[in-house]
Amino acid sequence: MSVIRPALHHVTIKTSRLDEMVAWYGKVVGCSVTFKDANNAWTTNDGANHRIAFLSVPALTDDPDKLHHNGMHHSAFEYASFDDLMSSYARMRDDGIVPAFCLDHGMTFSIYYRDPEGNFVELQSDSFGDWKVSTEWMSTSPDFAANPIGYFFDAEKVYQAYKAGLEYGAMQKAIRNNEFAPAPIPNIGLPV
Repeated sequence: MSVIRPALHHVTIKTSRLDEMVAWYGKVVGCSVTFKDANNAWTTNDGANHRIAFLSVPALTDDPDKLHHNGMHHSAFEYASFDDLMSSYARMRDDGIVPAFCLDHGMTFSIYYRDPEGNFVELQSDSFGDWKVSTEWMSTSPDFAANPIGYFFDAEKVYQAYKAGLEYGAMQKAIRNNEFAPAPIPNIGLPV
């Protein structure tokens, strides 16, 4: 019997910062509240009844050693274009929301943020504009096999080059030559 492949509908996050999390996801990915009470919220950024839910109960506490514990590393949201990703970067930067780290993965161009609970949220655009092509590249590229994490970049340097008209292919080449590397190279949320 074959596997029926359901689409991912939503994620649910435990939080002791309910209002802060609802506001942050509203600013970052455009979520609006479908329902909220004193301890819970269901939000969406499209036509679904909810995409990100939050559960908040008094017994929740922060994990000071979260970096060293098993768990989900990040959730990801995809923009239709690199232009949309750059526009969103600038909007959030102007609102004081700055990236934790940025990576050109080859098949995606990705900017990672930390939400108020310290969870990573990746905002990305497909480098090829076609999932079939990017999947093929990922499956067969010696570059990806040699460096599956990707190449770090400084979002502001890339944004300024983008605004100055640097072509996407030339930008990727410069990133891979470390011309847009941040100083220092940030931790990507894994123990060293």
